[in-house]
Amino acid sequence: MYANNGDCKLYYETFGDPACPTLLLVNGLGSQCINYHEDWCRLFAAEGLQVVRFDNRDVGLSSSFEGAPLNADGAAYTLSDMAADGLAVLDALGVKRAHVMGLSMGGMIVQQMAIEHPERLLTMTSVMSTTGEDMYRKSSRRALELLLEPTATDREEAIQQWVDGLHEWGTPEFADEARWRAAAASSFDRGGVLGGSARQYAAVMDSGSRADGLRAVRVPTLVMHGDKDTIIDEIGGRRTAELVPGARFELIEGMGHDYPPQLWGRWVSLVVGHIRANS
Repeated sequence: MYANNGDCKLYYETFGDPACPTLLLVNGLGSQCINYHEDWCRLFAAEGLQVVRFDNRDVGLSSSFEGAPLNADGAAYTLSDMAADGLAVLDALGVKRAHVMGLSMGGMIVQQMAIEHPERLLTMTSVMSTTGEDMYRKSSRRALELLLEPTATDREEAIQQWVDGLHEWGTPEFADEARWRAAAASSFDRGGVLGGSARQYAAVMDSGSRADGLRAVRVPTLVMHGDKDTIIDEIGGRRTAELVPGARFELIEGMGHDYPPQLWGRWVSLVVGHIRANS
């Protein structure tokens, strides 16, 4: 199914009863919606939620912005545009207000939703993300090098690129090359967008600090982060929770910058608990 934000087409899928409260899942940099594995989505749906996953612009089956005009800072679009994309998906479903959860860049997008469109949000969960302030964006040198490599166009090279990245920033205790390779193959075979990750990264860098906006957020907020995250250090999550009034911070020991199946149960418990406490 597709939603539209102007000329931008956004592919989305749903799980669970549409009569239930909606949980919108927002992806990270270059991440397709299938990275929210359907089994994970069904765990949330089993808790009485309609779960929605979608491809951000410039990834997967959503619109490409290859060749789009750039602003003065070299970005084809902004995080505000990407926040509006998520709301367009809700509009297509006829959902006036939703719970939202975003991971990494997705966390930045849901923060932007809470700042600019608080009337559309019931709760926010920001995971493995940060505030846009330079001093709270800390990565290991190797993780940043791998993250910023041009996306491989050869299938085997793309799979290996994914595996190399997860060896650097994935959750060490649950490292699983076979699972990583299968996921990378599924994403590659589903289809990619040339240069999409780089354009999304430009949007992130162009967004600047959200600190002032986050101080004014009144949407009930849960912030989660892993203490083994080498792409975005836990100080990014702690700063997010510090800025949003009343936000709750949960450190997940041993978690890197990924979401292995062994952690799904804890995630579902934390997020569903947050939703129920604020419903």
